[in-house]
Amino acid sequence: MDRVPGIPRHRRAWAAAGVAALALSLAGTGHASAADVNNARNAGFESGLSNWTCSAGSGTTVSSPVHSGSAALKATPAGQDNAQCTQTVAVKPNSTYTLSAWVQGGYAYLGATGTGTTDVSTWTPDTTTWKQLRTTFTTGPSTSSVTVYLHGWYGQAAYYADDVSVTGPDGGGGGDPAPTVPAAPAGPAVTGTTSSSVSLSWNAVSGATGYNVYRDGTKVASVSGTSATVTGLAAATSYSFQVTATNAAGESAKSAAVTATTAASGGGGSTGTLPKHAVTGYWQNFNNGATVQRISDVPSAYDIIAVAFADATTTPGAVGFTLDSAGLGGYTVDQFKADIKAKQAAGKKVIVSVGGQNGTVSVNDATSAANFANSVYSLMQTYGFDGVDIDLENGLNATYMSQALRALSAKAGPSLITTMAPQTIDMQSTSAGYFQTALNIKDILTVVNTQYYNSGSMLGCDGKVYSQGTVDFLTALACIQLEGGLAPSQVGLGVPASPSGAGSGYVSPTVVNNALDCLTKATNCGTFKPSKTYPDLRGAMTWSTNWDAAAGNAWSNTVGPHVHALP
Repeated sequence: MDRVPGIPRHRRAWAAAGVAALALSLAGTGHASAADVNNARNAGFESGLSNWTCSAGSGTTVSSPVHSGSAALKATPAGQDNAQCTQTVAVKPNSTYTLSAWVQGGYAYLGATGTGTTDVSTWTPDTTTWKQLRTTFTTGPSTSSVTVYLHGWYGQAAYYADDVSVTGPDGGGGGDPAPTVPAAPAGPAVTGTTSSSVSLSWNAVSGATGYNVYRDGTKVASVSGTSATVTGLAAATSYSFQVTATNAAGESAKSAAVTATTAASGGGGSTGTLPKHAVTGYWQNFNNGATVQRISDVPSAYDIIAVAFADATTTPGAVGFTLDSAGLGGYTVDQFKADIKAKQAAGKKVIVSVGGQNGTVSVNDATSAANFANSVYSLMQTYGFDGVDIDLENGLNATYMSQALRALSAKAGPSLITTMAPQTIDMQSTSAGYFQTALNIKDILTVVNTQYYNSGSMLGCDGKVYSQGTVDFLTALACIQLEGGLAPSQVGLGVPASPSGAGSGYVSPTVVNNALDCLTKATNCGTFKPSKTYPDLRGAMTWSTNWDAAAGNAWSNTVGPHVHALP
């Protein structure tokens, strides 16, 4: 969310042509035979950039994050450079190879050229955890080498890559030694429980490319990171868990067992006493030209009031909140707390939002996850907040943010309200960090209110490009979440309350209502029409109650009653 009026935050706007250019096809995967080898050299970047060439000096090696071993590639695109790193790999003619790599960070692309047949490529949008890209290619009758490449996207965040593999017949150029079966994971631990789930973590294993989780001897999950949440469990029941490490050579022995007992009931309830359809509004703890408000000034149309913002402290992962009494005309902490209680007595929820446009909260390991959960819970106890909103616009680590929110749920109990406000780009793919986090905590998640503004043109769930500021933009992009695994009750439409509330993408309250009608009743749609209706859609969100007040509360007076009258 913007703290400064009239200045749109940086957005990765995709014009129609840009989207088309990025829409690379994902090739199928093949299986290696027993005689196949990895023909890539220095595939794990353990020898620096040996055997690799990176454009414009964009590449380096780092010790963290790594997928396995002690090093990985970090390549940073520039405005006119996509940080392409290449290696020429010896291959055999008329042979099929599987090309793969593990990537993390910004946009990442993997491909091969000079195959002598059809060159191949695959890609992924931003991902905060390691993800494997994989494709296959067949060499031509006279092909003895191919060029394998990795690259990012112009002007976007750095990408990381590790464990590159060109698996197939030995091309004679030499490759990395075959992997050995990894050791069993150490340090398995229970990091959180609800009535239907158990969250686990363990130590990384050198040479492992993935991990399997076993519940009472039965494999129930396969993950690439060092944590997992096992869902679908019975309440008040004891379970035993073990973990194994895997790579191309096989699977390790099982770890030591850890036991967890699920909660008796509730399991980090996701809605508290919210109405079926709810309106969320952000309340500004600062004066940026919008109407200065106290919590008591927020109209009754708002069911969830997100106090913006809690900010990072000097402790990794931890956040703090300080009321801007001076900027809010002398609003005292005691008055603030009393106003929160009054809203709650009226059936409203008041939560603290973490981050915003300038937020730099980083939760990227088990320690920072625990610090985040502990600090948010402390703010809840201090001010009486009902929960937390995640509005981190500089990316998040799905593994550890999920872990943090589950730990918070275990502390706060079934009445916890958990919301998110991702940017549109963060919800374009289920592989993106925000989307992964939402799916990871689906059983304790209240609502995701995606910010459908400041984004330029984007892809809808039908693969077509839609321009922001239209009913089609709202409905076709919300459809991605509705078809991607979130419950309709966990999806909300985030829009600016007035033209001053965002740099671009404002739509009138009438357009918001039309989008709500389209998704819930299949009426008042634009050119995009969803394949079915979603009558349980949660509702709408706006930035902010202050900009709404500055415009005479036109947004809440129009959208609020409409949301509450939905089927």
